[in-house]
Amino acid sequence: MPNQSSMDTDEFPLPALRETGAQTNSSLVTVDLAGVSDQGKVRDNNEDTFFIARFDRTMRTLQSNLPLGEYPTLCAETSYGMLVADGMGGHAAGEVASRTAALVMLDLVLKTPDWIMRLDDQLVGEVMRRTERRLQEIQASLAEQARVDAELSGMGTTLTIAWSVGNDLIVAHVGDSRAYLMRDGQLQQLTHDQTVAQAMVEAGKMTAEEATRHRLRHVLVGVLSTVGGKTPVEFHHIRLFDGDQVLLCSDGLTEMVPYAVLAEVLRRPGPAMDACCALRDLALEGGGKDNVTVVLARYCFPEPC
Repeated sequence: MPNQSSMDTDEFPLPALRETGAQTNSSLVTVDLAGVSDQGKVRDNNEDTFFIARFDRTMRTLQSNLPLGEYPTLCAETSYGMLVADGMGGHAAGEVASRTAALVMLDLVLKTPDWIMRLDDQLVGEVMRRTERRLQEIQASLAEQARVDAELSGMGTTLTIAWSVGNDLIVAHVGDSRAYLMRDGQLQQLTHDQTVAQAMVEAGKMTAEEATRHRLRHVLVGVLSTVGGKTPVEFHHIRLFDGDQVLLCSDGLTEMVPYAVLAEVLRRPGPAMDACCALRDLALEGGGKDNVTVVLARYCFPEPC
């Protein structure tokens, strides 16, 4: 029998060469993210909660007998998530509600074994279905807390979430915290306030201008609360472009700072944190009648995605 090569049993340590990455759409994106939250000048405590995170899926080659150059030594997918929740309820219940919404959402995401890090039409739908289920689980958690502690009965929270991977942005929304898109110097409100006043506007019973002053503008028809039942969720799927900005905020900002001023601040160059602080300060200067929370993402796509 001819001698067989011992090659199959040799060791193949990874050579100390520079890493060769497999570029993906999401890994090319640069995002400047920032958030601030302030109690304001009137409220006894801050019932707003915000959260910003980067999610990564990474493959790093450790060892192989494949020919060098035929495989990446490093490959990564990256996505970004942010949320704003504005709680309501007696005593500290609003603070409990908004924090519960953020923590339960984070826990559910981290327990999901198959993170979706690339999107097509079918997977966009799956992301939305997962998000809706998670929001219903948040509501169930709020109801359970109220069952254990009667002082928390009736608490609730808004929740506005934005998640991006590559050029794709998905927004999920309950309540009247808002999401905006700034593109080419123009500010567009993505979400609809789930309030009685807005419902009256949509029914033709008042104008949008009248709704900004109406006494029912803060009465929510959509909210995550202890009351049970299925909460209606508003979704948006948007294609992002280089230079786009996504703003999430509680109504403590939009009640105090006019739309035109929001747009003017976002047009200024500089770090996202500078814009967040400028918007917060304007809300406080305008009276600071509510908690103020601002979260901003500024997107840069250096290569076509």
